[in-house]
Amino acid sequence: MKIFEDREFIKYINDLLNSGGVISFVTDTVWGVGCLPHNKEAVQKIYNIKKRDIKKPLILMSDSYENLKKYIKNEKNNIMDNLVKKYFPGALTIVCEKSHLTPGFITSNFETVGVRVPDNIVFQNICNIIEGHVLATTSANISGNLSGKNYNDVKKELGDKVNYIFDDFGYKAKGFESTVVKIENENVKILRQGAIIL
Repeated sequence: MKIFEDREFIKYINDLLNSGGVISFVTDTVWGVGCLPHNKEAVQKIYNIKKRDIKKPLILMSDSYENLKKYIKNEKNNIMDNLVKKYFPGALTIVCEKSHLTPGFITSNFETVGVRVPDNIVFQNICNIIEGHVLATTSANISGNLSGKNYNDVKKELGDKVNYIFDDFGYKAKGFESTVVKIENENVKILRQGAIIL
């Protein structure tokens, strides 16, 4: 994966993202599409590409929980801390109260945001080379269709719509979507049962 050490490639990807580009990539669960969190034009492009209901929020993903902390309210929450410690990196998306730094156009104007740290070395390398190390993301498919599970799936369905598709370098998606939970005070509500059984 020497591509992630190539200065020209790193500049190319950052220029692409900063200009409103959308990329597609492998994760530990299914393939995703993503853009920079504060680029409204790029976020809208994702909704358009997927024909996604604007009432359905995107989530924020990174290679490290530390990079995601500024986007959520940072009051001490033992439930959040325990889930992060046990399941990050991994196939768990945690929905919690967002901070003022999380744009409303990502969260469909909800006061919450979903965060996740995928357990996939390729995705982690992508986040490591981009400015801010965080992507606003969702699954790589047209809404209503099955989520993309490999490079060819994504190339066939979204290839002419996204700006760049990363190779998986052999680190394949497992094909099961993440479990989604919501934290409300000290309670955990399962919104979608996925790869992790809670």
